[in-house]
Amino acid sequence: MLQLTLLLLSGVCAGLPMLLFLSLVWWHDRYDREPLWLLAVTFLWGAVGAVGIAIVGGSVLDALVQLTLSAADRATPVDLSPWAAAISPTIVAPSIEEPAKAAILLAVIFNRHFDNMTDGFVYGAATGLGFGMTENFLYFAGTTDDVIAWSATVFIRTFYSAVMHALATSIVGAALGLGRFRGTKTLILAGSIGMMLALMVHGLWNGLISLGEVGLTTNLFWLDLVLFPLEVLLVAIVFEICVLDESRTIRRELEDEAASGHIPEHHPRIVASWFRRLGRRWLAQGIDRKAYVLACTTLAMRKRQIRQMGQAAPAAYRQEVEELRRYLVSAHLPQQQPPRGRTT
Repeated sequence: MLQLTLLLLSGVCAGLPMLLFLSLVWWHDRYDREPLWLLAVTFLWGAVGAVGIAIVGGSVLDALVQLTLSAADRATPVDLSPWAAAISPTIVAPSIEEPAKAAILLAVIFNRHFDNMTDGFVYGAATGLGFGMTENFLYFAGTTDDVIAWSATVFIRTFYSAVMHALATSIVGAALGLGRFRGTKTLILAGSIGMMLALMVHGLWNGLISLGEVGLTTNLFWLDLVLFPLEVLLVAIVFEICVLDESRTIRRELEDEAASGHIPEHHPRIVASWFRRLGRRWLAQGIDRKAYVLACTTLAMRKRQIRQMGQAAPAAYRQEVEELRRYLVSAHLPQQQPPRGRTT
């Protein structure tokens, strides 16, 4: 009865915190939140697709590594078995899991909703949290015969291991966001650097645990518990800087529109403030505030992207900018409808 209860609780404890963490990340992207359907697709990829690849790919690669080390062990007097046990979680697992989680991002970055590094952080965290949810359930379910071990596993994996997966993939997403509108070479370089950083974060977390467990060094798990929150803090600071950069971009790009007479002079500072934009008195009666703010925000992001891409900018982006301008100019007309394009 206890095992069944813990098994049921495993599902709740694996899923609920990850959804809560994802909600907090999505909410923090306060100037241009991502559509929930695309966030859900990314999350589900991590929970199902990436886990499946990791299980199959990890088993194959681990078997090859173990065979290689076994052959080397027989050819040398040095006992390599501890190293064989440490390599799997430290090198093999990150090498398979990080690309598997990030694979969905290669499609997401070319979606019209993807704008910048902030979006990369959000989508990267989503696929990482999805992966962490499934992996957590498997670990939780494997310890239901011991309530103390189960409780400890739930705590560590919820607040550390699963968050590590989100952290690592969010770095890849942010790197892809940095390079997305700066040309193919920059995109490849930025994505490669992001992946290397993700592998380092993942490998460090697993390595400090594994090296102590196999007797290659003293138990360094305590160091993991100290270093990881610092890593989270650093990435959170970068994420916040990216969010604030969105605000600056919105204000800067819309000030040009105000100077050209496309929108009222006071609107840029209002739309660029997540608090001020919530008010209703700054817009004339009859204007859909949500549609108006979305149009302003999309216009600002598209203008920045066109400038970054230069001549390579798609004609559709330039056409969308003109459509958004026409909508904003005529927004005060009765029953004016927003232009077709991305919606939340």
